[in-house]
Amino acid sequence: MPHAGLSQFLLQWQTILTTFGLRIVVAFVLFTLGRWGAQFLQRTVRQVMLRAHMEASLISFVCNFTYYGAIAFATLAIMGTLGIETTSLVAMLGAASVAVGLALQGSLSNFAAGILLVIFHPFRVGDWIEGASVSGIVEEIQLFTTHIRTFDNRLIIIPNGKLTNDNVTNYSTKGILRVDMAIAVDYSENLQQVKAIVAEVLASDPRILREPAPNIGVAQLGENYIRLAIQPWTKPQHYWDVHFYTYERIVERFRKAEILMPSSKQEVHIHSDGFVATAR
Repeated sequence: MPHAGLSQFLLQWQTILTTFGLRIVVAFVLFTLGRWGAQFLQRTVRQVMLRAHMEASLISFVCNFTYYGAIAFATLAIMGTLGIETTSLVAMLGAASVAVGLALQGSLSNFAAGILLVIFHPFRVGDWIEGASVSGIVEEIQLFTTHIRTFDNRLIIIPNGKLTNDNVTNYSTKGILRVDMAIAVDYSENLQQVKAIVAEVLASDPRILREPAPNIGVAQLGENYIRLAIQPWTKPQHYWDVHFYTYERIVERFRKAEILMPSSKQEVHIHSDGFVATAR
């Protein structure tokens, strides 16, 4: 009789292991298929949106949302396969969502902010923006964060909430930018000649737009210099190239024309009693 009881016990455990082992195998297969299906669905949605010529920021947002939604659906299917009552689980999750929502207020607000960014388009992927004390090119708008590449090639990840709750400057949205520069010359110089040289430098650069026309004028009368404001217009992607090139060419042309650019001078007077006085 003990032998029969042991056999029955082993048979029961064999049945249990076979049943649950089969469920685990099926769950693993569903997990693999679910992950593959989520990736396939994400790629399909991306291709459809690309063919529809939708903007990159919306494509990125929708694809991420599609992927994680498919993963969540696959997870529920796996739990059902393992015998977990998903109806009661969903009810429990719904009851716990309030507490989780309070704990994740920041994340939920960033998610809502991401939806607002996609709907209202204050900026798009590829735009040069300044916001949350960061300036750079928008590389990606995700569910909770926005990725910005700075001009020194650093990747800055900013919570979406910071970009919707703060001022954002978009340098790309209008298509052109004014480059504000200034240069000083000595009072003895001929202003018309100086302005003509600056105008020639601006006209020689094809990156500088002819319309709107550049502005060149006197901005300030200093103690020993006249400051000229130089304001050419260019496309956002050429902003810094125009900025550096224009200064470089103006200095070269001024040197050739022997135009004086004032420098800071300091005179030192040493008195017989050791007192030192300086004058600029």
